[in-house]
Amino acid sequence: ESLKNIDIILFDIQDVGVRFYTYISTLHYVMEAAAESKIKVIVLDRPNPNGFYVDGPVLEKNEKSFVGMHPVPIVYAMTIGEYAQMINGEGWLKNGIKCNLQVVNCKNYNHKSIYNLPAKPSPNLRDNKSIYLYPSLCLFEGTVVSVGRGTDHPFKVIGYPGFSDKNFFFVPASIEGANKPLYNQQKCFGIDLTKIDENELINFPKFNLKWIQLMYEDATDKENFFLKGNFFNKLAGNHLLMQQIKDGISEDKIREIWQKDLEVFKITRKKYLLYPDFEK
Repeated sequence: ESLKNIDIILFDIQDVGVRFYTYISTLHYVMEAAAESKIKVIVLDRPNPNGFYVDGPVLEKNEKSFVGMHPVPIVYAMTIGEYAQMINGEGWLKNGIKCNLQVVNCKNYNHKSIYNLPAKPSPNLRDNKSIYLYPSLCLFEGTVVSVGRGTDHPFKVIGYPGFSDKNFFFVPASIEGANKPLYNQQKCFGIDLTKIDENELINFPKFNLKWIQLMYEDATDKENFFLKGNFFNKLAGNHLLMQQIKDGISEDKIREIWQKDLEVFKITRKKYLLYPDFEK
């Protein structure tokens, strides 16, 4: 009913190119509703600030949720327009229906481009460094560890009251974009990533497991490190990663397990690219 007398829906949202950042889930439902109501969707494309590498586990079907709807890795290196084409082309909409889709391309963009966002895409992703760290740090949202919501450095600091190294701490507080954050007004000890070299994150990009492995290894209450309800599995996109961390499997070995699925995804991804890729 609400879509009556609408001819076109414009989708113009700045994505950050990470599977659990839910703008692509919103895109899916917009396309689905539009397809059912015979409405055209025009995506005004924007650069992807994490568009220069592909990494992380590919989502398994049984972990599908609003924070992961499609069989893609955590970092998929596609613009929102390219991704919309993939949703359509792979038949991911309900019953395989197709959306009448048009993408308005970016000018002068390619997947090697480093894009400085002119505005923050959400209150807790305030700059490029937080956006580069976000794929790796968001997994902590399924654990007892704070990612710095309620501080001046969200997604650039991690910690909680029980961390053993007391050299660095932060105190979350209720602020705009973080009402009643985790550990509100409590001292959290942890790791300061604000001084990490941004060029290192660009030149050697990866979905990084070292921080979550370190935090788990340090935890005295390992049984309660991962939150109940398996939200961590939803973010990871599989039921294996949590167990691999618990078992102390090395990052290199864990990464090896993803590679086959990543290669399959890369072939699918290539079909929908609108811009020159970072790989030949």
